[in-house]
Amino acid sequence: MRVLIYGFGPYRQFYDNVTEKIVRALPRRAGLQKIVFPVRFHKSQFIRAVESSRPDMILGLGQCSGGRVLRMETRAVNRRRNSRLDEPRPIVRGGPPKLATNLKLNLVPQARVSNNAGDYVCNYSMYVMLDYIKRRKLAVLYGFIHVPRLYDPKLALRVLRRGLSRSRFNVQRSTSHPHLKL
Repeated sequence: MRVLIYGFGPYRQFYDNVTEKIVRALPRRAGLQKIVFPVRFHKSQFIRAVESSRPDMILGLGQCSGGRVLRMETRAVNRRRNSRLDEPRPIVRGGPPKLATNLKLNLVPQARVSNNAGDYVCNYSMYVMLDYIKRRKLAVLYGFIHVPRLYDPKLALRVLRRGLSRSRFNVQRSTSHPHLKL
């Protein structure tokens, strides 16, 4: 199974990003592509990652400023803005208003389900990748988790490993993989 796991680097007033720490801490293994994206609205960086890694599964990680629990995002919306003062703009003109994720992870009780990924770069990356997958009719599982900025990266890594190993994945172009080891 080919897996793409991505996070983000520092942005705005944050000199580091918990998701970068998590992604870099993942051990190397065959079939695992790890990427830390710069925080910017560039479709090409996300599409190139999907095209070059040709994953069966994508797991995105984004930093959120508040909260104490992991948030499993269920959808991306077709809007973006640089700041709360800006008017939201569509990511894809004429695109669907929202796109659903399809990777179900067993992360309870350390996580909750969320249907609001915001309208900054996390949501943008989700929408761009989900739109690309949908338009090309790719059999790719996609999930996204928001990690609170002050969350312990080692704990997040343990929770993700446990959740991924408890989940069952079926991807059309590959065989069934009962467990994914990270």
